[in-house]
Amino acid sequence: MRPTKSPLQAMVLYSAILSQLVGSVLIGLFTGMWLDEQFGTAPLFLIICLMLGLIIGVRAMLQTVQKFESGDK
Repeated sequence: MRPTKSPLQAMVLYSAILSQLVGSVLIGLFTGMWLDEQFGTAPLFLIICLMLGLIIGVRAMLQTVQKFESGDK
């Protein structure tokens, strides 16, 4: 039987997921805007960096959930 997690641990998990997703998307957004400004390629780098940020955020989220479920600290 799996031990139950406390509500505080769940709040920490949700906060970590939220910060990872939002942080990676924002970094991708600002990096893409900066690269587009440097090279004059309007939405090209914005779209690429947003997709990369989203992929990286989802990957980090999955690793965090996996670590939480396995009980590692």
